[in-house]
Amino acid sequence: MADAGAPDLLHTAPCGFLAIADDGRILYANVTLLGLVEAEDLSGQHVDSILTPGARIFYQTHVFPLLKLHDRVEEVYLSLRTRSGDDVPVLLNAVRGVRDGHPVNDAVVVPMRRRNQFESELLQAKHVAEEANRARARFLSILSHDLRAPLSAINMAATILRSEAVGPVNEVQSHDLRRIEESSSYVLRLVTDLLNFARMEAGRLDVRLRPIALSEVLDRTLGVIEPLAAGAGLTYDADLHDPACEVLADPERLQQVLLNLLTNAVKFTDAGGRITLASERAGPTVRLHVRDTGHGIPPDEIDRIFDPFVQLEHPDAEGPREGAGLGLAISRELTHAMKGELSATSVVGAGTTFTVALPLASPEG
Repeated sequence: MADAGAPDLLHTAPCGFLAIADDGRILYANVTLLGLVEAEDLSGQHVDSILTPGARIFYQTHVFPLLKLHDRVEEVYLSLRTRSGDDVPVLLNAVRGVRDGHPVNDAVVVPMRRRNQFESELLQAKHVAEEANRARARFLSILSHDLRAPLSAINMAATILRSEAVGPVNEVQSHDLRRIEESSSYVLRLVTDLLNFARMEAGRLDVRLRPIALSEVLDRTLGVIEPLAAGAGLTYDADLHDPACEVLADPERLQQVLLNLLTNAVKFTDAGGRITLASERAGPTVRLHVRDTGHGIPPDEIDRIFDPFVQLEHPDAEGPREGAGLGLAISRELTHAMKGELSATSVVGAGTTFTVALPLASPEG
């Protein structure tokens, strides 16, 4: 049985405790350990009597030599053998000391049943989450593909009709056709974002890097943003250090990133404000800055704006927010895919700056 003179704390401890002599004799085992191996008394028995065959070899070739060499062993996994023949996985920690002039190896063992159960539950939850993510990606991809074609057809038909290519339309009809165009374009942008997000999660972002002059992308971006800014009563400026400078990027993806950032700037800047697209060289990279004089982003929100489905709030906005909250998340992933970085700084009440850093096509140039 357990040593009657042992402290009560050892008898009632939730972990097993045993003292082992260098010759392998068990000098003491607490009540908890006796319960683990279904024994009434272990005093004088060899430690091999409570170890599985594999654990016996491991104790002799690893645990005991380490104790003699370093005076301690930490976080060792082995199995005890019960009287009825069952295995009990435990985690062992041991220290070596001297009592009554003789070396003694004190060991604490913690049953691993609950740990194994938790690990199994965690693995199962991980598998369920991974399957849910795969199912969501498949759903978004199918949904996006099935919606893009009819939306594009609706938008094109409305444009053709409003242009009077198939016959005259009156003012009311033209107004309604414009609303159809705007609404279908808006939904088409949402669907495109969902499709890009599904591809991003599935690791199928299509990015083709090549040397590209900044002017090649910025000229096309300018044609979209200038009228958009003018319509919102904003001033748009471009301050490029060298438009002919070449970066290593995908022109379509870079344009997508810049348009996302610039349209966000338009959306969150009040009439009379200013939007600036600037560039500068910084060592082997070029930094593109999209600055606005809008409301800014609170410090506690700046780290969340690149998370999927997070939408920036306009303090004066009424009703539901537009968009799915994917633009910035997609923009950052696209920038990373082009070997670059996308970051943001902001001052509440003074505006926000988004910075796209991309590698130069020829860093030595």
